[in-house]
Amino acid sequence: MAVFFLFLALTSLVLQSSPAHSLNCSSEKFTNKKVYSNCTDLPTLKSTLHWTYSRENSSLSIAFTAPPATPNGWIAWAINPTQTAMAGCQTLIAFKDSNGSMAVKTYNISSYSSIVEGKIAFEVPESSAEFSGGVMMIFATVKLPETMTEVNHVWQVGGSVTDGRPGKHEFLPANLMAMGKLQLVGEAKSNVTTAGSPAVAPSTNSASRNAGIFGVVTVIGCLLGFF
Repeated sequence: MAVFFLFLALTSLVLQSSPAHSLNCSSEKFTNKKVYSNCTDLPTLKSTLHWTYSRENSSLSIAFTAPPATPNGWIAWAINPTQTAMAGCQTLIAFKDSNGSMAVKTYNISSYSSIVEGKIAFEVPESSAEFSGGVMMIFATVKLPETMTEVNHVWQVGGSVTDGRPGKHEFLPANLMAMGKLQLVGEAKSNVTTAGSPAVAPSTNSASRNAGIFGVVTVIGCLLGFF
């Protein structure tokens, strides 16, 4: 019976993080007047991603938006060149610096326990961040290898920054499922990958919701095995 109620609670969390409760990317306008060729409502963390890929110079311009876990928290968007996971991510993290201004810094997340500011594997010619209406925004251009036509991307939010160091994020289903694949060439699209499931295109609310429920069922299966 306890597992049944836990299942209901986790399912509720996933449904709350579906695109139906997120920002609508098609209606977002940016004060810096930037416009992008593609956008998608990401399936978790009430986040959106706008992007334009230029094959001429292999550059990816993005605008990632999400509400931080708290007003003094942070948001992050990353590319993982080797896998769909947090470890190995080449990461852009935005937060308020010591003088209250928004800043974007780069982090090579070599492991789940190491979040150290430093140079990443991709050149980032420009980056900036904004905070308005409870939503943080990362704007950046990333230079990619010419052969890279699809990227593993990960997004995340956290609730604290101490002495310029982002604190750990929550480990709720919405956080754990914040990763997918971004197709740059051909029909541009963003697919979401959940632990233990194949990539699922978040083109509709029902598709994203089904992917989230599948991830919850996987978690419940592990719990049943434990008990």
